[in-house]
Amino acid sequence: MLEIDGGDGGGQVVRTAVALSALTGEAITVEDVRGDRPDPGLRPQHVAAVEAAAALSSATVEAEEGADALVFRPDAVRATDVAVDVGTAGSVALVLEAVLPLATALSAPATVTVTGGTDVEWAPPVDYLRRVKLPLLAAFGLDAELSVDSRGFYPVGGGEVTLRLRPSSLDPVDVAERGALRRVEVHSVADGRLADAEVAERQAAAAAEAIEAAPVGTETTYADADCAGSSVVLVAVYEGSRAGFTALGEAGKPSEAVAAEAVEAFRRFHDSGAAVDRHLADQLQLPLALAGGEVTAPEATAHVETNRSVIAALGHEPVVERREDDVRLSG
Repeated sequence: MLEIDGGDGGGQVVRTAVALSALTGEAITVEDVRGDRPDPGLRPQHVAAVEAAAALSSATVEAEEGADALVFRPDAVRATDVAVDVGTAGSVALVLEAVLPLATALSAPATVTVTGGTDVEWAPPVDYLRRVKLPLLAAFGLDAELSVDSRGFYPVGGGEVTLRLRPSSLDPVDVAERGALRRVEVHSVADGRLADAEVAERQAAAAAEAIEAAPVGTETTYADADCAGSSVVLVAVYEGSRAGFTALGEAGKPSEAVAAEAVEAFRRFHDSGAAVDRHLADQLQLPLALAGGEVTAPEATAHVETNRSVIAALGHEPVVERREDDVRLSG
């Protein structure tokens, strides 16, 4: 059984490790899970991710909330319908990170339904996954779609999403040059209790007004949720790539400030010349390992480095090359 050190890198180590274990068939144990965190051990969203990957790979697992280690013994990836409940406002988008690569081993369609937080701190909102990552990977052969059935904000959660996976064969993920900026999409979401204050509209309008680099389109949505909250996702669509920038609303934070946070992140990226944003760079390392290719990012985050070590331990050779103006990642 392959032993992986989970002491540095947070939940990303867990998600990458179980996904690659399922794809390679190699049993793993992850030790000292999140050992460098103030609250070490497996959190509910990590357990949900392991359970979802296990259901799609007929795996036997040892993974309990609070435990500092997990064991994952996969069999074969198979098509089935999976439902997991994080039980908290833990991120549903991060749970899905553990199962998305398994589309490359499916022989028939599968669905994964996850209940938890859809727009929460320390994770990309589901609209980032739906509007940025999935469309980009679709261009290279990933056949998946995400529906948002209900929203879940912090601290209650209770949102639900369904990921539909179909058998996929990935082409090399070549996103080294982004080309010209074609448009910016603003997706603004708020709980229905905030409609009278026009929170979604104000977030969208403030973002659109501040962006001068390209045509801007806006979409506003009000959703019934178990607690109040809001989010905004800016999607920069380039000729050869796309990137996403997000911000969350909270009590006492003006809608215009939420929009300004996302716009500032977009501006920094647009000035960089990189092809994918820093968060997408983290998430594309596994597709790069599986299919090859090359992407450029503005920086290599700590997650990039820890993800690289896990991928290398499971038989791949990811490359991280720091250059003068950007970082080159390849499989």
